[in-house]
Amino acid sequence: MDLIIRNAQVYDGTGAPARHCDVAVNEGMIIEIGRNLGVRADREVDAEGLSLMPGIIDSHTHYDAQITWDSTLAPSSTLGVTTVVLGNCGFTIAPCRANDRELIMRNLTQVEGMSIDVLRNGINWNFNSFPEYLDGLEQGGMVANVAAFLGHSSIRTYVMGDDAVARAANDDELAEMRKIVEEGMAAGAIGFATSTAPQHNGHNGIPMPSRLADDRELETLVTAMGKAGRGVFMLTKGGQTEISFLEELAEISGRPVMIAALLHNSTKPEATFDDLVKINDARSRGRELWGQVSCCPLTNDFTFKSAYPMEGLASWKPAMQAKGEDLKALLMDSDFRKRVDDELSVPVGVRLFNNEWQKLELIEVSDPANRSLEGKTVDVLAAAAGKKPLDWVLDFAVSENLETLFTAVLLNSDEEAVGRMIRDPGASVALSDAGAHLTFFCDAGFGLHLMGHWSRDLGVMPLEQAVHELTAKPAEIFRLPLRGRIEVGYHADLLLFDPATVDRGPKYRTHDLPGGAARLTTDAVGLHGTWVNGVQITDAKGLMDSAQTPGRLLREFTR
Repeated sequence: MDLIIRNAQVYDGTGAPARHCDVAVNEGMIIEIGRNLGVRADREVDAEGLSLMPGIIDSHTHYDAQITWDSTLAPSSTLGVTTVVLGNCGFTIAPCRANDRELIMRNLTQVEGMSIDVLRNGINWNFNSFPEYLDGLEQGGMVANVAAFLGHSSIRTYVMGDDAVARAANDDELAEMRKIVEEGMAAGAIGFATSTAPQHNGHNGIPMPSRLADDRELETLVTAMGKAGRGVFMLTKGGQTEISFLEELAEISGRPVMIAALLHNSTKPEATFDDLVKINDARSRGRELWGQVSCCPLTNDFTFKSAYPMEGLASWKPAMQAKGEDLKALLMDSDFRKRVDDELSVPVGVRLFNNEWQKLELIEVSDPANRSLEGKTVDVLAAAAGKKPLDWVLDFAVSENLETLFTAVLLNSDEEAVGRMIRDPGASVALSDAGAHLTFFCDAGFGLHLMGHWSRDLGVMPLEQAVHELTAKPAEIFRLPLRGRIEVGYHADLLLFDPATVDRGPKYRTHDLPGGAARLTTDAVGLHGTWVNGVQITDAKGLMDSAQTPGRLLREFTR
């Protein structure tokens, strides 16, 4: 016997109330559960006063590049996560021809807020095809379990080259893409992911390739994904993509559809709930649709060198194409400002920044003479200067050579609305975006936040339901066999925590990316241990031994 965790309050992931018992593990599997087990083990943990649950399954990450240089998947592995799904939104790095690597990296730099120098120094390009990419991951090892989506934008670039961002695919190109999807599913992809969201722009503000696909292309590729009776279709939805069309795709393919990113917009407060109503209506007709929601407020740290909150605006596109002095000149241009101001004045359902200047705060100036302004919101600063907020913030940013650091609370700021969303029967709590936007925000601890803030502090849902949302529910949605529950015969992915203190800590910067580049991170609070396939990877102090790689590449899924 390898391990026994004794005297724990065990939340088994099903949503059932906790029970006080022991859990025995051997060779990575749970082999016995019960009170006062009489067997002995090589390692015994007394969990009196603590709770035990399955490890968190993070179904929306962007570790596709990072995993090639960082087997620990930092910081997720220190935050109770035992399984990650990467490749969301279709922003993958495979398949990729050698001469497209620079373009793929530049696109990730823009769309997912990644450093081009980090990507150049870090990515191990030991693959061209998607099956080769999976093989490389498996050979390299990983601390947590990993499943990977096939990514639409990478597939389009691989097949269409420069035309991937110019037009719809022709019949020959569709046939080649369909073949890549079928081969990728046979190699062990968890499904097929794409995006039609307007904020998803690549290098120089050009739309990511998937945004050029027409309905015929999506239908062809989703059908190819489901050909063998497996796979989840994941889509980050733009406003032009109707839920009714996604229901048709679920019907045609016979596969689940995961719809992201359902976030609450205070300027159009019912838009997300309207989508959830449509999703639940489709579910009542037997179509398995899910709305991916977040339990975290969406915050973003940025400078106007790369103002990600603004990049969903059509009027901001010239600013994504300009650099240096040209960018500063554009931001000072009155015609440019008028176009931006006019667009912001019209509320829409899905947009990152919604003219809410009271939610945009100046957090760090570059000129010490301006330090007294730190910690104040743009609406207050603009009013004091007698200017419109857009004029003030752009004037000030340019005056500081675009070095000023701002933070914006973009979406999900209304806790009553978020509480409604995370309790919705058609919703799946996720959207950490772990691995992306590394200098902008860090929501990798979303699961701990759900258990601490939403369950314990606010009482929005009982702890057993919060655990279910993070474990068995995503395991069932994504067809992960024998994971997400504490049950005999299941893999021993386990999380030991103190329910009285569990949560995520404050964010801070660390410099551990290739080349010493910075990222935002957070620490776990109240976490006492994490096991992946029966091997302990963290204790109360954090990651125990980064050389351990007990995680598995998940290639086989239930139907």
